[in-house]
Amino acid sequence: MLWDGYRRCLEVDKEVEAVTYALWVDRFEDRTTSATAFAEVLGNDIERMVTAPAQAPLRRARRVLECSGPVPWSVKELAYRTALRLPALHPALFRGLRAGFHDLYGDLEPAAAPALLDHLDLPADTRHLAELR
Repeated sequence: MLWDGYRRCLEVDKEVEAVTYALWVDRFEDRTTSATAFAEVLGNDIERMVTAPAQAPLRRARRVLECSGPVPWSVKELAYRTALRLPALHPALFRGLRAGFHDLYGDLEPAAAPALLDHLDLPADTRHLAELR
């Protein structure tokens, strides 16, 4: 019931900063809850979201990717690679990678993350892109 509520809140067409903040600092930063939380709000659904995109689930995917910086790389890597297949998710994926690098609890794999970054289709003038590379 908890995760269904999160998923529904993340899909609404209104501001949900309180929900994404709660995910980031309460669920994703905590190593005892991050794997379950990430799987429940994105990881279990990302393949379907990419192969059959719909507006509300993609809104959820964008929001989760953006706040996924603290999720352990081993937990989020497959979802990141899957999201890479849908260009509409590239800006959110970039923000997730950036957060994984800059956040106090951020987690990235030093070789895999830059390789993923190189495959994002982003405007050359994307803010912070050059610095992250």
